[in-house]
Amino acid sequence: MSCTDIPLKPRPRLPEWLRLQLPTSSNFAKTESLVGELKLHTVCESAKCPNQWECWSKGTATFMIAGDHCTRACKFCAVSTAKPLPLETDEPSRVAEATRRMKLKHVVITAVARDDIEDGGADHFRQTIEKVRELNPGIIIEVLVPDFLDKDFAIDAVLSANPHIYNHNLETVRRLTPSVRHRATYDRSLSVLAKVKAKRGNSIYTKSGIMLGLGETEEELHEAMRDLRAAHCEILTLGQYLQPTLTHLPVVEFVHPDKFTEHKATAEKLGFLHVASGPMVRSSYHADEFSLPMLA
Repeated sequence: MSCTDIPLKPRPRLPEWLRLQLPTSSNFAKTESLVGELKLHTVCESAKCPNQWECWSKGTATFMIAGDHCTRACKFCAVSTAKPLPLETDEPSRVAEATRRMKLKHVVITAVARDDIEDGGADHFRQTIEKVRELNPGIIIEVLVPDFLDKDFAIDAVLSANPHIYNHNLETVRRLTPSVRHRATYDRSLSVLAKVKAKRGNSIYTKSGIMLGLGETEEELHEAMRDLRAAHCEILTLGQYLQPTLTHLPVVEFVHPDKFTEHKATAEKLGFLHVASGPMVRSSYHADEFSLPMLA
């Protein structure tokens, strides 16, 4: 059954462990004001991230560059699908300024998929990384990138700016990939991660994330973990998929926090250097908790 055949039905009631208490810190308004003043997009807003209140209240945000219109229509993602606007040449400088004002020590920069551009927006990533580093010496830079259709010259463009962490999400298990990720493939994502390590070795960390609750089996999840390790991926995030709107894929299962703890132990046994696993974990959630001597 294709994702378009899935009947729409009311979203199931959230279990207790997924019900959030919103923080009341005044930092939320400050973060919101700064993002608005500099006319920036964040994945926090565009992807309807459930952690937006927490992160913005702590004075952090994940910047989303290259616009807020994606050329793909993945059935799990709330980011708008539409014809993108031209890249904004001053956006890298605005991201760098926001990072400076927020006094971030670890910044996560992501982007929509830009299949309308030959390099997929890779050079825009390069420029943004360079501007952020120029204005924020010593900052740890993590990029969460699309697959760039596995084009070497695009991957090389991002790597030329020397980010510390190269994150590309597998998102789900092999069997579910066709119905979850539009235009993306399971093996292409693994190839991207493997290429980054082959090109840069120990000078960079690779990272990926998987959503749970889409109907995957435990063995399929373990297989995906093994495949990521075979691609030399070192950092893993596991989180609960939440249906952003009624037109998106429904939640098949709310995975209990205890299972996330078990999956974390399994991943660590497989050799991941750092694993963040829990219902509310997202790709960039508490990203600054990863710390090894190279990033100190």
